[in-house]
Amino acid sequence: MVQADAAHKYEQAYRTILGRLKAGRYPIGGRMPTESELAAHFEISRVTIRRTLDMLVRDGYIESRQGSGYRVLTLSPVSDTCLTSFTDAMLRAGRDPTSRLLSIDQFPEGAEETSMLPVDVLSRNITRVSRLRLVDDEPTMLVYSYAPSSLLHNAKPEDFPETGPEQSILRILAGRFKLDWSSACEDISPIAADADAAKIFGVDLGTPLLKQACSAFDDRGKTVFYEEVIRNGTVSFNLSQQTRSPRHV
Repeated sequence: MVQADAAHKYEQAYRTILGRLKAGRYPIGGRMPTESELAAHFEISRVTIRRTLDMLVRDGYIESRQGSGYRVLTLSPVSDTCLTSFTDAMLRAGRDPTSRLLSIDQFPEGAEETSMLPVDVLSRNITRVSRLRLVDDEPTMLVYSYAPSSLLHNAKPEDFPETGPEQSILRILAGRFKLDWSSACEDISPIAADADAAKIFGVDLGTPLLKQACSAFDDRGKTVFYEEVIRNGTVSFNLSQQTRSPRHV
């Protein structure tokens, strides 16, 4: 009975803290309240609150630093490289990420503009959201996000904030449009800057750029969304047995 009650308390604390994280109560890169402060707030033992915090660490939201407590890592934990939140990575690094919505386009089934999409969505109407990502006001990435129009129902400019943590496309897709995914695959390839990319990035026509193509899938293996990211710069990775995450963006 005591064990069941303790389990209920740490799970309740977990849900409450997670809600506060997603509401921006604890900013990315900032320190969490101490174990003692959280234990007193929730009226539970430090052992129980530590279990709660350990869950948040395992789920990728926060990290534990010896001697300095817990720090907020991200609101969109990493499950695959291309599902890492660029917004969160920049905020953690003390940079200023912003977004500029370029267009929201609708394409009918079989349109040439969607021919690169996974086969299981080619027979559907597609919505494409085009955005320019900037860091400290410098253009860094062109991002084209594609999803079946039925999933991006009534998408409009106000759905895509240009500043703050909520500009993350992962949070927009999951929060505003209720998209749910569990895995992804990624392809990285070099490309040459076309006229549009050359103008946006301020480089010569034909300058080498990096393209990352990401497909995100639900538990049944169906494509939820597809994204192409054109980067002006390089990206390297930290590798581990559990995940691969961007080290420099």
